[in-house]
Amino acid sequence: MDMEIVWQNRELLWEGLKYSFKLFAVVIVLATVTGVIFGVGALYGNRLIKIVLRTYVDIVRGMPLLVTIFLIFYGLPAYGANLSPFQSIALALTIFSAAHMSEIVRGSVSSIPRGQEDAAKSIGLTFWQRVGSIILPQAVPVMMGPWTNLAVDMFKATSLATLVSQADFLFSINKRAAAKGHYLEFYFAAVIVYFVICFTISRLGAWASRRMQVGMAS
Repeated sequence: MDMEIVWQNRELLWEGLKYSFKLFAVVIVLATVTGVIFGVGALYGNRLIKIVLRTYVDIVRGMPLLVTIFLIFYGLPAYGANLSPFQSIALALTIFSAAHMSEIVRGSVSSIPRGQEDAAKSIGLTFWQRVGSIILPQAVPVMMGPWTNLAVDMFKATSLATLVSQADFLFSINKRAAAKGHYLEFYFAAVIVYFVICFTISRLGAWASRRMQVGMAS
């Protein structure tokens, strides 16, 4: 393999990788925030809220991610939604990720002993004070492992942006491989880059989880 050809095209590939990083950052932040809200709502909301959130989670988790992307990217413009291509793909990935994050939050919060909430009630804390100061801080270490796995999956999912002609990293790889005719070299480089990034996310998540566990123990 002649990897020199990949190095010569590094600037174009870097532009695609920056797009992937930007998309990942937007999606993981929005999905985490939305998932926390939906997860709490699924546990503590009224009957209607619980039904709506349960329906949303079941439908989205039961759909292939690619269908969600096509539905948002091609479906919304047909009804007058004026979203940029980046906004469309980010929205699709966020909708998908938030459903999974909601389940992570729901399961993690449910693992906290009920006595913690009862004790918080006994000292007069409001609902949001109980959730924000007592319940969620104890649930975060529990959800770090699944959240890290979700983050890894979401970075890999940014590669699907290439299917709607977005200039992400994989799109740049495809374009340069076709232009230069060195498919093996460029796709091998893609494997290395995706592995290094996903492995780094995984290790950082594991490190953060250990630190949180130590903090909770002390």
